[in-house]
Amino acid sequence: MERPLTQHLRPDGSPRFLREYVATGGYRSLQRFGTELAPKDVQRLVGESGLRGRGGGGFPTGIKWSFVPMGPDAPKPKYIVANGDEMEPGTFKDRVLMEGDPHGLVEGMIMAGYALDAEVGYIFLRGEYHLSAQRLNQAIAEAYAEGYLGKTLPGTTFRFDLHLHSSAGRYICGEETALINALEGKRAVPRAKPPFPQTVGLWGQPTIVQNVETLYNIPHIINHGIDWYRRLSRTKDGGTKIYGISGRITNPGWWELPLGTTARELLERHGGGMADGVRFRGLLPGGISTSFMIEEHLDLPLDFSSFPPDVGRLGTGTMIILDDQTCPVGFVLNLEKFFARESCGWCTPCREGLPWVAKLLMAFEEGHATSDDLSLLEMHTKWLAPGHTFCGLAPGAMAPLQSALKYFREDFERHIAIGGCPWSKKSAQQRVLV
Repeated sequence: MERPLTQHLRPDGSPRFLREYVATGGYRSLQRFGTELAPKDVQRLVGESGLRGRGGGGFPTGIKWSFVPMGPDAPKPKYIVANGDEMEPGTFKDRVLMEGDPHGLVEGMIMAGYALDAEVGYIFLRGEYHLSAQRLNQAIAEAYAEGYLGKTLPGTTFRFDLHLHSSAGRYICGEETALINALEGKRAVPRAKPPFPQTVGLWGQPTIVQNVETLYNIPHIINHGIDWYRRLSRTKDGGTKIYGISGRITNPGWWELPLGTTARELLERHGGGMADGVRFRGLLPGGISTSFMIEEHLDLPLDFSSFPPDVGRLGTGTMIILDDQTCPVGFVLNLEKFFARESCGWCTPCREGLPWVAKLLMAFEEGHATSDDLSLLEMHTKWLAPGHTFCGLAPGAMAPLQSALKYFREDFERHIAIGGCPWSKKSAQQRVLV
């Protein structure tokens, strides 16, 4: 049980469906509803477990749930929405879970629904995740046939219905209020907060939007208890974390490890170190909307509490490696092009600022940049920071840029000095010699 989320995943990637899931304890906790576990008991267990959202923000799940109105006078219906959009580049942890163990998400959503007296759930799935959709649909059908969905659970007055919604796309749908708008059939733009979704969400009703990995944790917390869940972690935050690595390393992939595992252990022990012929320069710890970490940060615990403010945040925990044979300016340019394309266009700083950032970085790569352009890039990292935009997309886009200017500034200056990208010029010279 050191890897509760992934211990039953098959090496060949084939899924576990109902019979095997039940044989290993699946849906067991539902039998305790009503007699042993009231909704407030599930809320208490999740809150005291130290579970924090695994989608990138790391907000305490129990606190998030506490904002949902409860009691006989609470608005009805209430909704549970699983955020399976997972469009953060470099992130693939939720897909692994949904493809390999789809009933884990179904059970987690039923339990969240029971805790919050929510009758309906939606899985908002990234549109390109066709295999996840196929396997989730089968799991939902099996759960309906067995009576876990669509019927009043024994000993309770609670029933839960669950629907799968495949997204039409856009990165902004990962923001919970933009996701809610998209689910309602509207343009996927963020909403002003307050009111927050916990009180006024989907179709104006109380709604909890929770990351897929977060929901997978809930049945294990209920089945095995708070102390067990806290012991899985190396920090004050409870549980394990699915970490991943992509880039030029010996063994790219993903691992479920204690929350608080260091980047060095992940990179060297599990990832096998850097690939032959390249050296480490930096990494983005959790998708492209996080700040660069360099050698001096590798021994920091990868959790939601240990990051100093000047280092940034964990994000999704799926890191992308920068090596010494890859141009950091070109690396960041690629990220900013993505952000500029994916902006919803709702607010001016994001709509106009991100394309301008991409244009400035292109000037460095093509050889027209000046020292004034460095100042302009720095200006954008301030004016697109939190508090200046409608949502977190543009501030997230500034995290890798701001940290690249801090740690790799000499690379930007070298582009100016030689009139273009040193890596491109080196490659061109090698082609001439060949």
